[in-house]
Amino acid sequence: MAASRLPPATLTLKQFIRRQQVLLLYRRILQTIRQVPNDSDRKYLKDWAREEFKRNKSATEEVRTKSWLRPRLKRKT
Repeated sequence: MAASRLPPATLTLKQFIRRQQVLLLYRRILQTIRQVPNDSDRKYLKDWAREEFKRNKSATEEVRTKSWLRPRLKRKT
């Protein structure tokens, strides 16, 4: 059996796509937070988002990452 030429830390295509989706989500969250008018609220939300993404950085469970990426459905009132 031939050895792989890829370094051991190379992402699979599926992992690469999921990573890109997570980064896009993070950027969208930060863009939305920028629209918050109150400085202290904006700082709190930015710190919260940063900590949540750091806390889940090593998450490899497909279900956990998909739940973060799934768009929330808006209820009709």
